Amino acid sequence: MAAEIVNQKDGLESDVIDPAFALHRGGKMAVQATVPVRDADDLSLAYTPGVAKVCSAIAEQPGLVDDYTWKSQVVAVVTDGSAVLGLGDIGPGASLPVMEGKAILFKQFGGVDAVPLALDTQDTDEIVDTVTRLAPSFGGVNLEDISAPRCFEIEARLKEKLDIPVFHDDQHGTAIVTLAALRNAAKLSDRALGSLRAVISGAGAAGVAIAKILVEAGIGDVAVCDRKGVVSADRDDLTHVKRELAGFTNKAGLSGSLEAALEGADVFIGVSGGTVREEAVAKMAKGSFIFAMANPNPEIHPDVARKYAAVVATGRSDYPNQINNVLAFPGVFAGALQVRATDITEGMKLAAAEALAAVVADELSAERVIPSPFDERVAPAVTSAVAAAARAEGVARR
Repeated sequence: MAAEIVNQKDGLESDVIDPAFALHRGGKMAVQATVPVRDADDLSLAYTPGVAKVCSAIAEQPGLVDDYTWKSQVVAVVTDGSAVLGLGDIGPGASLPVMEGKAILFKQFGGVDAVPLALDTQDTDEIVDTVTRLAPSFGGVNLEDISAPRCFEIEARLKEKLDIPVFHDDQHGTAIVTLAALRNAAKLSDRALGSLRAVISGAGAAGVAIAKILVEAGIGDVAVCDRKGVVSADRDDLTHVKRELAGFTNKAGLSGSLEAALEGADVFIGVSGGTVREEAVAKMAKGSFIFAMANPNPEIHPDVARKYAAVVATGRSDYPNQINNVLAFPGVFAGALQVRATDITEGMKLAAAEALAAVVADELSAERVIPSPFDERVAPAVTSAVAAAARAEGVARR
C-alpha cells in the first residue's frame, strides 16, 4: 500500500482504497476562533488597539497570562518521532498523524485543547531546550512516542525546569490505566494488591512506570523483565534506569528468564511484544490476571490466557478490558489545568487510577474491570480526583 500511495500523483485513488486515508486528508484538526471578528469594533477589541491593553497588563502582572490568553487551557503534544506506536523510529513528519490524533482525543474526551509539535531532532539537550523555549505558550506538556531511555531524562529535566505539568503519556498514562484495571481485578477476586506478585514483560517507558506505580500502590512484589530476563541487582549490564528499577522491585530476589519468573505469579503485564509460551502461562498461580497489552499481537493470545486467568486484558479494542491511555490523559490534564497545577505528582496519578477504577466498581465482571473509553463518567471522575489531589499536595495555584 505504501508504494502504491507514493506512485499516485494526487493520492485520490488511495482515498477510495482505504478509508483511513480519506479521513486523514488535510489533517484531523484546525484552529477555531472563540470570539467573533464581524466588524471594525470587534477587530479593535480582538486585535489592535484593544489587545495592547491586555498585553500591557500581562507585562505588569505576568500571572494574568493564564486569565487573558489560551495558555492555561492548552497542552503541547511533543514528539521526536523516535518510538511511534509499534512503528518505531519513523521521524517527525510521519509521526504527525498520531500527534494530531492525540490532540483530538484531548478535546473529545477531556475538553482540553492541544497542539501537536513534531520536533526535527532526537538530541536530548535540543529537545529540552526547544520545549523550554516553547513553554510560555502552553499550560502543560504531553510528551509522546519518545524512545527510552531518553524519554526518562527528557521528562525529568523538563519537570525540573518548568512550572507547568509535564507528563510522558507512554509511561504514566499506561501505568494509571493498568493500576485501575488491576485494582478492580483484585476486588473482583476478593484479593488485596498487597497479596499479589506481578511480572512485567518490558523494561522500557511503560514497564518502568507501571512498576513504579504498582509499588506506590502497595503491590506485594513485582519483577520486571527485559530481553535478558529479570532486572535484578546482581546483573552487571544494567543501565542507570534499570539499576534504579532493580532497587525498588523484585523483593523475592528472582533471576533468570521471564518464563521462570512467571511460575506461581499472580499477575502478568506485557508491554514488550514478543510471545510467552503457553507452558509458562500454565504455571502461573490459579486465578491469575493476564494483561497482555502489546498491540496488535498480545504477548499471550486472549484465547490462551482465558484458559488459565480469572481476568484477561489487552491493548486491543476488539477484546474486553482494553488498557487504553485515553482513559487517563484527558482527565489528568483537565484536572491539572483546572487548578493550574505546577506539576503532575505521583499522588495525582494514584488518584487518577483510583477514580478510574471507581467508575465501574459496582459493575465488575471478568470482562469489565475497566470502563470503556466512551463511558462519559470517566473524564469527569478523573478530572475531579486529579484536581483534588493537586490541591492536597500543594501544587495547585487556584
